[in-house]
Amino acid sequence: MAHNVNFDLSHPGVEAGLESPADEEVVHDSFSQLIEEESQREGLPDAIELQHQQRNPEDEGPDNVAYEDRGRRMGSDDTGEEEGERQTDSLLKDRWSSATLKILSSMPSRTIGRSQGAILSQYFNRTTGLRKRTQKRASIKDFSRSARPSIRGYGVEVDTTDSAEKKQERLVKNLQDLSAVDRVRMLKEMPLNLSEKKSLRRLTLKMTKQTRSSRNLRCCSYLKFHIILALRHSWYSCLSFLHSLHLWQMPLKRVSGRFGSGVLSYFLFLKTLLFFNVFLFLVLGSFLVVPQAVYPPERLENRTSFTGLELLTGGGYFSNTLLYYGYYSNHTLPSCSKNNTSSPPRPECDSKSLSYNMPLAYFFTIGLSFFITCIILVYSMSKSFGQSFRIDKSNGMLAMKVFCSWDFKVIKKSSVKLLSENICTQLKELLGEAHHSRTRSTTLDKLIKLMIHGLGWTLCIGATAGCVVGIYYFSDYMHKEQQESWQHDSGDPGLLKEASLLALPVLVSFINLMLPILFQFTAWMEKYDSPSLRTFVSLSRNLILKVSVLGVLCFHWLKRVAGSSSDNKTFKCWESFVGQDLYRFLTIDFIFTLLATLFGELLWRLFSDKVLKRNRRPEFDIAKNVLDLIYGQTLAWLGLLFTPLLPAVQILKLLLLFYIKMSSVMMNCQPPSRPYRVSQMTTIFITLLCFPSFLGASVCVTYTMWRLPSSESCGPFRGNKTMIQAGKQRIVELVKENPNLYFLAQAHTYLVENPFFLFVGAAIFLIVIYFQSQVVDGQRKIIALLQEQIENEGEDKKFLITRLQSIHERKRTPARNLTIQDSAC
Repeated sequence: MAHNVNFDLSHPGVEAGLESPADEEVVHDSFSQLIEEESQREGLPDAIELQHQQRNPEDEGPDNVAYEDRGRRMGSDDTGEEEGERQTDSLLKDRWSSATLKILSSMPSRTIGRSQGAILSQYFNRTTGLRKRTQKRASIKDFSRSARPSIRGYGVEVDTTDSAEKKQERLVKNLQDLSAVDRVRMLKEMPLNLSEKKSLRRLTLKMTKQTRSSRNLRCCSYLKFHIILALRHSWYSCLSFLHSLHLWQMPLKRVSGRFGSGVLSYFLFLKTLLFFNVFLFLVLGSFLVVPQAVYPPERLENRTSFTGLELLTGGGYFSNTLLYYGYYSNHTLPSCSKNNTSSPPRPECDSKSLSYNMPLAYFFTIGLSFFITCIILVYSMSKSFGQSFRIDKSNGMLAMKVFCSWDFKVIKKSSVKLLSENICTQLKELLGEAHHSRTRSTTLDKLIKLMIHGLGWTLCIGATAGCVVGIYYFSDYMHKEQQESWQHDSGDPGLLKEASLLALPVLVSFINLMLPILFQFTAWMEKYDSPSLRTFVSLSRNLILKVSVLGVLCFHWLKRVAGSSSDNKTFKCWESFVGQDLYRFLTIDFIFTLLATLFGELLWRLFSDKVLKRNRRPEFDIAKNVLDLIYGQTLAWLGLLFTPLLPAVQILKLLLLFYIKMSSVMMNCQPPSRPYRVSQMTTIFITLLCFPSFLGASVCVTYTMWRLPSSESCGPFRGNKTMIQAGKQRIVELVKENPNLYFLAQAHTYLVENPFFLFVGAAIFLIVIYFQSQVVDGQRKIIALLQEQIENEGEDKKFLITRLQSIHERKRTPARNLTIQDSAC
C-alpha cells in the first residue's frame, strides 16, 4: 500500500502534540476516511474488511479490528515478495482490540498529514459546525419554496466517497461563508503545505468576489465598501512606513546575521542609551536651557575669544555659557533681581503670570529627571528579566529555529540573504551551546584550570589596584598645581595652562584603553571552554576597573575641589569647574575610543591582509566596549547637575560612535571563531547600567545637593549654604505670596527633606524587581513541570497500549491453537 496507517510512538513530538479528548471522534473519523481511500486506491479486500470492522467495532466483537503493521524491511527481490506476503498475512492475523483502537484514535498519525482527502473531509466537518454556530438562523420567509429546508435532510451524512476535487469545492464553499478571522484561523490549523493553503485561500477569495459582484449593491453601499478598503490599505501602508522608520533597523539586521547576538547586544545597548539621553536633553532643555536662553543674565565679565581648544577643554569661551551651572540666574525670570536698585524695574516684572523661578525649576528638574530615569530603568530591567530568564532548551530551540524561523513574506533578494545569514548564525550559536554542554573534563584538568584562573584574577586585580592608586596621587598632584598657579596668576591662565587640565583625563583614558588589553590577554591564557563565560569574566574585570576609577574621580571632585571652594581665588565657581572636568573626560574618552578603533582594528586588519597574508582579523571585544558605554553614561548622569547640556554632547558622541563602530565591525572584524548564544546579555547590561552606574551617580548628586556648600558667586543657589536650603527658602517665599500653595511646602518637607521617602522609594523598586524575578522563576518551574507531565503522559500511553496488546494476545492464543488443531485434523 502506498500509505500505511502507522503510529510513531517513539518520536518526541508525538507526546507533545496529542489531541484533546474533544477531538477523538474527529481523529477517529479521519482513520475511517483513510481506510476507505486506501480501499478505493488499491482495491485490497483486507483494507475493506478493516474499514468494515472499524466502523462497527462493537457489533463484530472486541477482537475483530484489523491492524496493519507499519514496519517494512528492505531486502532483495526474493525477500521482497516474502515481506509482502507477511504484511498481507499480518492484516488477517494481528488484531487490535476496540479499547486499544480507542486509545490510538486520540493520537496523531503521520498519514493524516499526507492524505489531502482526509484533511479536506475533516476540516469540511469543522467548518460546517463553525458556520452553524456563528451564522444567525434566517427566517423561513427569506427562502423560496424550493430552497426551504426539509426534514428529510436531517441525519443525512455527506458522502465520503467523493473525489478530492468535490471535497475541496465543498470546503471552499464553507470557508466562503465564514468570517475573515475564522477563515484565516481555519487555514492556519490545516496540516497542509503552503501551496495548498494558498490555493484554498485564492479559490475562497475568488468565489467571494464573484458572489459580491453578483449581488445588486446600492450605490451608497458600493461607495462605502470601497472607501473602507481604501482606508484599510492606507492604514496598512502607514504602518509599514512607520515600521521602516525604526532607527538603524537594517544595520542591526546585518550585524545580527553576520556576527551573532553578542555583537548585536552592544549596538542595541548603545541605542537604548541614545534614547535615555534624548529624554534627558528634552527635559533639561525645556525647563532650564530654553527659559534661561530667552532671558539671559547680565554679565559683567568679558567673554574670551574662541580659540578651538575649548572643544577639548570645555573652558575659555564656553565658561560663561548655557553649558555650565554657573551661567544660570538665581532669581525669578524675567530678570527681577531684588539687589539691583539702581535701575528702574521693568514692566514685565510686575506681571506675576510670566514669572519663572529658576532655582526651583533647576532643583525640581534635576530631581524629576533622575526619578523618571529610575522608573524607566526599573521597568526595563524587570521586562528584560521576564524575556531573558526563561527555559531555553537547546534541543527545543534548535528545532524551532530549523522548522519555524523562516519568514515567508520576505521576497527581496537582499532580505532573503540577510534572513538566511541570521538564521545560520543562530543555528551555529545553538549548536555551539549544545556541544559545550556535552564536554566534560577530569578532576586534574579542573584543578589546573582553577590555578590558572586564580593567577589571572590576581594579575588583573593587582593591575587595577595599581592604576587606581596612580590616578589618586596624580589627581592630588594636579589639584595642588592648579591651586598654586591660580593663586599667583590673577589674569588669563593661557593656552598652556588650559591644556594642562587635560592631563588627568588623558591618563584615565589611557588606563581605560590599555588595561582591557591586559584583561583580554589574560583571558586568552586562561583558555575558557565557553565563549559566553569568557565574555562574562571580561565584563566583570572591566567593571571593577571602571567602578574603581569613577570612585576615585568622585572623591576628587566632591572632596578636594568642593572642599577648597572657601578659597575664592582658586575656584570662584567649583560647580562649573567640575562640569568642565566632566566635559573633558567625556571628550577625551571619545577620542581614545576612536584611536582604539583605528589602531586596534583598522591597522591590524591592514597588517594581517597585506603583510601576514592571513585572514586573522580581530574579534569585537563586547565587554570592553559595553563598559566604555556605561562609563560615558555615568559621566553624563553626574553632569546633569553641573552641566545641563552634557546629554546633548553625549547624544552627539553616541551617534558618531554607532556609525564608526558599525563601519569598523563590518570591515575590520571577523565573526567569533566559536559562535555562542548570549541569551541574558541585554539583561546584564541593563542591570549594570542601573545599579553601579545610575545608583552611584544618584548618590553623588544627592550628596552634593544635601551636604556640599554651594558657590557664593555663581549658579542658581548662590548665597545659600546648601542647594536643599535654597529650594526650601524659595518654597517658603512662594507660600507667603500665595497661601493657597501651602500643600507645596508640606510636600517639600515630607518628600524632599525627609530621607525616609528616598529609602522607601528605593525599597519599593527593589521589591518590584525581586517579585518580578520570583514570578519569572515560578513560571520557569511551571513550564518544566508541564513538560515533564507531557512526557509522562506519553510514556503512560505507551505502557497502556503495550498492556492492552499483551492481554489481547493472551486471549487470542487459545482460539488460534484450536483453529490450528482443527485444520490439522
